[in-house]
Amino acid sequence: MKDRNQMSDEEMLHRLSAHPQIRNRIASLLSAVDDSAGDLKLADDAELRLTQELQRMGQEAMQAWANVQVNATEQDVRHTGRAHREGKKNSAGTPHLAT
Repeated sequence: MKDRNQMSDEEMLHRLSAHPQIRNRIASLLSAVDDSAGDLKLADDAELRLTQELQRMGQEAMQAWANVQVNATEQDVRHTGRAHREGKKNSAGTPHLAT
């Protein structure tokens, strides 16, 4: 049985191309894991860098999720007509009571 979080390499690349900020963060994370810069000689340094990268990725993932939600809500509102566009009100307001 396939885990629902598993996907093909092709699907992964397609989804990452839709979220370039996540793709870039994963590249940074992999650079830290591979110690591409050669500056992570101590486990404490590696832990700090990886933790920072994961925190940034979490923040960027939340922003990407929020953007998707906003877009979906906008599309829903446009298709269902459940909201009025900004513009001048048609009502003259509530008339004053005669005294």
